[in-house]
Amino acid sequence: MSTFGEATAVSARGAGRYTAELDPLWAVGVRPQGGYLLAIMGRAALDAAANDRHPHVTSVGATFIEPPVPGPAEVTVELLRSGRTLTQARARLSQDGRPRVEAVLTLGPLDDSGPEWSAVEPPSIPPENECFLVPNDPPVAGFTIPLMDVVEERIAPGDLAFMFGAPRREGVTHSWQRLKDGSDWDPLSLLVALDPVPPASYDLGVPGWAPTVQLTAYIHRLPASGPIRVRLSATDLGGDRMHETAQAWDAKDRPVAQATQLAAIRIPS
Repeated sequence: MSTFGEATAVSARGAGRYTAELDPLWAVGVRPQGGYLLAIMGRAALDAAANDRHPHVTSVGATFIEPPVPGPAEVTVELLRSGRTLTQARARLSQDGRPRVEAVLTLGPLDDSGPEWSAVEPPSIPPENECFLVPNDPPVAGFTIPLMDVVEERIAPGDLAFMFGAPRREGVTHSWQRLKDGSDWDPLSLLVALDPVPPASYDLGVPGWAPTVQLTAYIHRLPASGPIRVRLSATDLGGDRMHETAQAWDAKDRPVAQATQLAAIRIPS
């Protein structure tokens, strides 16, 4: 098993140029997971900025142009602005000379203080040991999910009706998540958690792969040690597109990150 740090490592090859090795374990089917790709790009952006005052990725806005495959990849980073409170950068992940992901990232300081105000409450779900551990070969998916060999995801039992052919059609799932290498969540690894599987479309009776087209993520604060809870909900489904929102809370019940994404999907006729 490759650790998250190993799987997202980048090597500098000149000003703003990096290489990375896309790990086949951090994938859904044979395609590297979207949040994992953003974590690699975020690591490259942090290295290019080399700013001790802005040590964390605080937001990412990404367009997924074409899915890469496991193996060598290149990341280029252009620093757009570095000010007193934040640094902004543009990053591109390419493979075989073709752009695969484009992103604009904001870097800045995060701490572990709680919010002064929040409109969201953590979901009330059963304890981890009472939730369903997602395997790497769930029968309802029709393909393997190597990501489940490196991320421990446990879905609330009440959200599993789709596995028995009777989806609730609420478009919502709740899960506990941990990194199997034992490391704590951080601003980069949270990007993986914000792109969970299965997609919310399963609870709408629409199984299958839902590749990300665009994703915007915000990291609010440094998460506490321990598992996180993720609420994934579909907000609109139609025209072979789905809009999803993911929210994450840490072990201290504080909101630590959120994301919205546009995913491609095939709706059965």
